[in-house]
Amino acid sequence: MKYLTVDFGSTYTKVTAIDAVAGKVVGTASAFTTIDTDVMEGLHNALRKLETDIGEFKYDKLLCCSSAAGGLKMVALGLVPELTAKAAKMAASSAGAKVVKAYAFEISQAEQQEIYDINPDLVLLCGGTDGGNKEVILANARRLCDVKRNFAIIAAGNKSASYELAEIFKDSGKVCVITENVMPQFNKINIQPAKQKIKELFISRIIDAKGLSKVQKMCENQIVPTPLAVLTGCELLSKGHGIDEGIGDLMAVDLGGATTDVYSMADGAPTIENVLIKGLPEPYSKRSVEGDLGMRYSLTSLADELNMEVFAQETGVPQDKVEAWIKTCSAKPSTLPSNDEEAKIEQGLARNAVRIAVERHCGYFEEAYTPMGQIFTLTGKDLTQVPFVVGIGGSIINSSNPENILRGAECTNATNTMYAKPKHPGYMLDKKYIFASMGLLSTMEPKLALKILKEEIKLI
Repeated sequence: MKYLTVDFGSTYTKVTAIDAVAGKVVGTASAFTTIDTDVMEGLHNALRKLETDIGEFKYDKLLCCSSAAGGLKMVALGLVPELTAKAAKMAASSAGAKVVKAYAFEISQAEQQEIYDINPDLVLLCGGTDGGNKEVILANARRLCDVKRNFAIIAAGNKSASYELAEIFKDSGKVCVITENVMPQFNKINIQPAKQKIKELFISRIIDAKGLSKVQKMCENQIVPTPLAVLTGCELLSKGHGIDEGIGDLMAVDLGGATTDVYSMADGAPTIENVLIKGLPEPYSKRSVEGDLGMRYSLTSLADELNMEVFAQETGVPQDKVEAWIKTCSAKPSTLPSNDEEAKIEQGLARNAVRIAVERHCGYFEEAYTPMGQIFTLTGKDLTQVPFVVGIGGSIINSSNPENILRGAECTNATNTMYAKPKHPGYMLDKKYIFASMGLLSTMEPKLALKILKEEIKLI
């Protein structure tokens, strides 16, 4: 059996050829994604490159995922920021969506306009525990009906509001799917049903919108969001399958052209004494996506997070040249470094994207004082003892010094120790960009996918 997996990315379309009999990846290739014309053009270009390297490859099954054109763009609405709004964002991110904005309480007129401007593919509408407050979710439902955009809605809030929600959306012209509450009880999350509905709506609505309907007819699988395929691959490498063990806890950082995604496979329990946990419990398999931290389409917003004068000093490149490079890459995303100076800028930007994304993903400690003395509170996951950080994405794997980029994920004396970032991790590299590919393959042959992951993902 021979498989071809295809990842239609925001910047590049990546193909991976797998020989199941030989039990290995026989070749990979990539070409610029042609979302503005026809995604098939980019696929054919990548296949030509692949066959130039390995010769003709006749595959038996085609498996695909996509984050082309920015992927699955979502907005999440909840009741309380620290509770249902966070649970909504957690469900959306774990399904492979790019959560552009999360709102809490009743949305305002200005926020309605903001949702119109975002023009999301999907809206995840949550709010209230079962039997609790339902006024907010109903008010937000009515206000979403007034937003004249063609997005679908997944309602995953207070079950007591389900009848009213169905009536509100019945005549709105919007597709609305009602599913189980993401937080049925206080501090108890239930994200799997919403995650499944997001995946189903991606398949039914987004494939045509992204120009992938031709590809879908050729596929053995239903096309899924690339981040969901990567998350599946990370879970497999971490947990293993059946009697085949995984490698245990890990963090993976996927630095792309539009976003920086961070995945953590760990329970995140406190590793120090005298710690009080705050907020919602976090899942073992967690994904966060930073839509403002990308190496091409979001490069300007990444630069806005940095002090350019300090950055220029750190890289040893004059500030005007740094700014010129950012402008060039933003205007023409296919631009690649052509000299050492440009490579230094790229590496510095990549390291900072990793640093900021990991700080947003991991938990953080805060001091607190009680009659018994000083203690700490932990909000989110404690990832200080995670043993492996895996680098994914062209800006990391094509760098002359990928470890330097990945050290942005590490908690050092020079960084703010309030963040529960890995302290002494080993650095690994997905050199062939196969996490998404193996996530896809695992739906057919999980043992083979795990075997390949363990052989290919090695310490730097």
